[in-house]
Amino acid sequence: MAEGPPIVLTIAGFDPSSGAGVTADIKTIATLGCYGVAAITALTVQSTAGVRRVQPVDPQLLTDSLNELMRDVKVSAVHIGMLGSADSAEQVAGFLEHYRPPNVVVDPVLKSSSGASLLDQGGSKILIQKLLSIANVITPNVDEASALTGLVVRNPEQMEQAARRLHEIGAKAVVVTGGHLDRAVDVLSIDREGAQTFEAEKVESKNTHGTGCAFSTAIACHLALGQSLPAAVQLAKSYVLQAIRDGYLIGKGPGPVNHMGGRKNREE
Repeated sequence: MAEGPPIVLTIAGFDPSSGAGVTADIKTIATLGCYGVAAITALTVQSTAGVRRVQPVDPQLLTDSLNELMRDVKVSAVHIGMLGSADSAEQVAGFLEHYRPPNVVVDPVLKSSSGASLLDQGGSKILIQKLLSIANVITPNVDEASALTGLVVRNPEQMEQAARRLHEIGAKAVVVTGGHLDRAVDVLSIDREGAQTFEAEKVESKNTHGTGCAFSTAIACHLALGQSLPAAVQLAKSYVLQAIRDGYLIGKGPGPVNHMGGRKNREE
């Protein structure tokens, strides 16, 4: 029997439009050659037009789902996206502390691109106090980095400053993403050893829903496949760039990136 691909667990919310959240993550995981399993933190009422409602799942159901998966499969990486509530954040922190899975990537989702709050104040506190120090790498965008640190974050120098502050809070490695800045720059900082900048061309597109989820999930996949963190960041950035190029409209609002674009290009 052939050995299966690495298993990547995504813990995130459910987006009915599949532009973000667990269903989008599963597409990314499959495209990048891993096998995806998932635990849902919250249900949402949303479409391409925006988020209308967030309903956290029962915390015990989340914990039971995670425990059942860990009893059954070997997880090579964990991606954590939208947590939705303090209760879910607490359950996920407890799960990580108990199992200590490898290659934990935390995308600190605080708000949707349409401005809806996706994590309450209590959840943000748990994110800062517990999850940042457990994660192998966190991937805030410039707005999330600003919210987590209280700093203004609008250029690569400020992104480095925010990363240093996040190290002081407890983060091991930080990727501050700036894809929507004038320069599409991401800054990687590992254990305060200095920053590495990743720059790519700026793709003008309205179909950018889910870029943060795709990027952080792609990092988790490449870590599961044995890549170093800098290599995983570079590969994830290339994946998202292609996904934006291949994006398309599916509704009345901003369309999703094309999570399967990389698979199409490889097959060609």
